[in-house]
Amino acid sequence: MSLHGGRRTKAEQDAFVVEVGYALFSALLAAGVVFGAVVGPALLFDLPGAVDSLLWQAGKWLAVVLFAVRVISVLVRFRRAAQPSQPGRTNPDS
Repeated sequence: MSLHGGRRTKAEQDAFVVEVGYALFSALLAAGVVFGAVVGPALLFDLPGAVDSLLWQAGKWLAVVLFAVRVISVLVRFRRAAQPSQPGRTNPDS
């Protein structure tokens, strides 16, 4: 439902689909970078088993948490974005 209580317009639906896509893509990219940064030393160097395992576990969990936080933050910010009550017009106070 939109802010004015009616059904969502096609433009609102499209904007939401684009925002969800952006949230997922940016979260996947950020999680991949963090995972690579944490696990990279385990791949490049011959580390003891405990350290190797710790880096893999830490990389996995950090990537999962970062992915979730990024998706949630993008979607919450999108939901809070003020939509003008009359499209094409600006608020006189701005």
